[in-house]
Amino acid sequence: MTRRNQWDAHLYDQHHSFVSEYGHDLVKLLNPTSGERILDVGCGTGDLMNTLVDFGVDGLGVDQSETMVVKAKEKYPELSFEVKDVLELDFQGEFDAVFSNATLHWVKEPKLALEKMYESLKVGGRFVAEFGGAGNVELILNEFRKQCQQEGYSVTNESLPWYFPTIGQYTSLMEAVGFQVTCAVHFNRPTVLDGEDGLRNWLHMFMPNFLHSLPDDVEMRVLTNVENNLRQILYKDKQWEADYKRIRVMAIKHE
Repeated sequence: MTRRNQWDAHLYDQHHSFVSEYGHDLVKLLNPTSGERILDVGCGTGDLMNTLVDFGVDGLGVDQSETMVVKAKEKYPELSFEVKDVLELDFQGEFDAVFSNATLHWVKEPKLALEKMYESLKVGGRFVAEFGGAGNVELILNEFRKQCQQEGYSVTNESLPWYFPTIGQYTSLMEAVGFQVTCAVHFNRPTVLDGEDGLRNWLHMFMPNFLHSLPDDVEMRVLTNVENNLRQILYKDKQWEADYKRIRVMAIKHE
């Protein structure tokens, strides 16, 4: 399964709508105004782009997942969406703002991504983003690694799809490509996962390639043991709560 097509858009909308819901605070930070041209990087199934358009902006949503973009177009046929990886952006000074929610931790070439987003902005344009930071889902990942190791399968950093930087690491890259950083925070955001199978669904949604590489019986044992060992820590009030840690940044293209 290619990275471009790995996403289950139905599972995403059905059980992971919290991704877009938490993004509404980021929209407030963006403070969009009517007539602005805004690029939503990692638009998913289009919910936040729909919110931005309600402010009167001229928006374009891009996502590397074809299945996500197809779903976005089905939900919001009047809006503009394209299949495009952030590393493949080819815009030159076209946007008043670049907005990205819960996407940039999937990009393991962060400096190139920042360069592409910087080039997309007009001079004076702003970049507003939130994504997983250092320590994100550490409890879940540590237990997942442990259970896979016990089954004879190694979970290396290279086999995981994420990049979870510190503020210092990421803002240094932002400044290196030319951004003037105006805001950067790292914070805990415990996140409720939908339903009794919330943790299992989360792993299926966000680690499909690795899970699908395991034999079916091994995958089942790993998921069951992860749930059993994390239940006392992350299962509260009859629901799972993931140990999210986020980075939120805002910057300006000043030249």
